[in-house]
Amino acid sequence: MAEAAAYVLAIDAGTTGVRCRAVFQDDRPSIASYQEFTQYFPEPGWVEHDAEEIWRAVVATFNDVVKQAGLPRAIGITNQRETVVAWNRRTGEVHGRAIVWQDRRTAQHCQDLDQAGHLATVRALTGLVLDPYFSGTKMAWMLQHGVPKSPDLALGTIDTWLLWKLTDGAVFATDPSNASRTMLFDITTLTWSPTMSEILGVPLEYLAEVRPSSGRFGITATSELPLGIAISGIAGDQQAALFGQACFDNGMAKNTYGTGSFILMNVGDSCPLASQGLLTTVAWSIKNNDGTVTTAYALEGAIFVTGAAVQWLRDALGIISSSDEIGPLAESVADNGGVFVVPAFTGLGSPWWDPYARGTVVGITRGTTRAHIARAVVEAMALQTRDAIEAMSTASGQTIAELRVDGGASVMNLLLDIQADQLGIPVRRPVDQETTALGAAFLAGLAENVWPSLDALRTRWNTDLLVTPHDAESGERKAADILHATWLRAVQRSLHWAEH
Repeated sequence: MAEAAAYVLAIDAGTTGVRCRAVFQDDRPSIASYQEFTQYFPEPGWVEHDAEEIWRAVVATFNDVVKQAGLPRAIGITNQRETVVAWNRRTGEVHGRAIVWQDRRTAQHCQDLDQAGHLATVRALTGLVLDPYFSGTKMAWMLQHGVPKSPDLALGTIDTWLLWKLTDGAVFATDPSNASRTMLFDITTLTWSPTMSEILGVPLEYLAEVRPSSGRFGITATSELPLGIAISGIAGDQQAALFGQACFDNGMAKNTYGTGSFILMNVGDSCPLASQGLLTTVAWSIKNNDGTVTTAYALEGAIFVTGAAVQWLRDALGIISSSDEIGPLAESVADNGGVFVVPAFTGLGSPWWDPYARGTVVGITRGTTRAHIARAVVEAMALQTRDAIEAMSTASGQTIAELRVDGGASVMNLLLDIQADQLGIPVRRPVDQETTALGAAFLAGLAENVWPSLDALRTRWNTDLLVTPHDAESGERKAADILHATWLRAVQRSLHWAEH
């Protein structure tokens, strides 16, 4: 085996695949390996993964990177956040498939909890809303549908499952950024909540120990991977992206245009009050050299469908044959021709939080072309972002000075042009756009002194593209406001559609 190299290996376990990436201490180009895994849709609104298949993808990609780069100094884990795995900690047996964050099977349970008057408690304790997106009702569903209740039962998010596998069952833990997405975590005390445990019917003894996001969790102990490597960073994917975008200061914000879009704004070390239409979440916690722990909070706007709408155009409608066609196609027309696409395929997130909303396409005429529909899908990414950021600014009392962007769709300059005019602020795309993996690596590297400080990490962040908005009195900005006003009318037509 090659000598240890000055890099951190980030395990990025996303919604559709696993990417392992070597993030070097210096500015050398990274080395990465990627493997997709299966998506299961057993019933309408249900989305599942095979946890063992995810682990096999980790093993394959991890070993591929090590083969090329040598042994890492540390491992960081980032993951799809709300997805839940149930397994036996004694035998390792997985109980059924993982229930994915996109899954909507607990919508009725959430509605029942709301009608029972629990929303205010949920918001105050967890910073979340009653929506099937979050882990708590998924865990409750598992317990109600055959998952064996025993002292050995583990209910965990993907990070917890991978950490347990990496350490060969020695460590059953998570971090506050993932715990704060379960609806079972008190974000003010940073502990599991007995109150939420009682409301949801999920015993706390099934949940993992919560440790700082940056700090040593354990070492690799499975025969499937090199032994003895420190696992020293864990964060949910969107919080990891915020960290990877070097948004270390109060008021800094990022948007990741992935399958969905997630806007996070750093709001400092004090937990803000619950805000209408937004989520309050733990951004990260860092174990300092003196043993103290520093915690940062974030406001979050969660948009369920952005990139997934591009996949819909490609796979379901055949309007494009590959995802990279959407940008040029959308640019081939001057405007959307009056067409608006509200991609509420699995309901709407921030700031609407309507699990019964459904997708709508409005404004079609005989003159509508596939280019108009493509442009409407691109515009929907920017318009949904504006809705969330305006709610965020109102809630925080802070104006976001600029938006840092990443994710697959951020390569579209058209999207960033539209986004800047919709927000009226500069939009920055970094040179290194794999910010999720970058954040996980940074958290682990801080713990193992690969990088000495946050200041050292700031210097690694560089701008690839800066897009500035047109002047507020310009025709372009006035047109942007008209576009947004019409968009809000389209959204109203999608709300409550599937409600019985």
